[in-house]
Amino acid sequence: MQDRIVLQGILYDKKSSFLRGAGLAPPLIREAYQSDSANYFAENGMELRPEIFNDAGDFSIENYFDIEKITANNLAKNLPLITLGGDHSITYPIIKSFCNVYGPIEILHIDAHADLYEEFEGDKFSHACPFARIMENKLASRLVQVGVRTLSTHQREQAKKYDVEIVEMQNFSLNSIPKFIGPVYISLDIDALDPAFTPGVSHHEPGGLNTRQVIDIIQKIKAPIVGADIVEYNPTRDINDMTAMVCAKLLKEITSSILKNKSTV
Repeated sequence: MQDRIVLQGILYDKKSSFLRGAGLAPPLIREAYQSDSANYFAENGMELRPEIFNDAGDFSIENYFDIEKITANNLAKNLPLITLGGDHSITYPIIKSFCNVYGPIEILHIDAHADLYEEFEGDKFSHACPFARIMENKLASRLVQVGVRTLSTHQREQAKKYDVEIVEMQNFSLNSIPKFIGPVYISLDIDALDPAFTPGVSHHEPGGLNTRQVIDIIQKIKAPIVGADIVEYNPTRDINDMTAMVCAKLLKEITSSILKNKSTV
């Protein structure tokens, strides 16, 4: 089978607040993807065996800014790229590399948190800040955030400043998700889901999306998808690999949507 999507793992959680552990996630998501308890068929009927991925492997990161260089090298393969994280700070350097290839892109950010802080705990590159860095550097033509349920006054001000479109969880419906033109990048923080579905996260935020709703959001995108990340899975808090299996399921559905919406962008 021809390789059609590059997969990279970023073993990095040094910019996490509260708890570490997300840096352990990438190999465990791969393991769940290949579990004998499930098969490789996405809901649209595509069979997505591991060979569908040009797997670049997992990268141990010492210098945060090396993430941009690693991503650039993997984007040079001229294929869509999915990243397994890692805490959410990795998204900023990843998007910098995507912007160098595609120009400013549309981002669909699915998360309990807006991650728009100007700085957090003295760090402008904290996992609470990536979308402030992305927007201030004009790396995205549009930022749509879905599932947010922790907006502080500061983050509301930041959202207004950067013209962020936020579908708060209290107002969520599938019809509230806008249409995209593309190219689209999906950034999926697994704590967007209610902790009843994904207990393996550092920040349990009740009142979130269920697994079905996240799948529906992904399947609703009809525009070309050039990349994605799945971040903030913390295996040290998981129960019976529940969260790992959700990550694997969502990886499969993102992959199938990339292939279904494939374009020459």
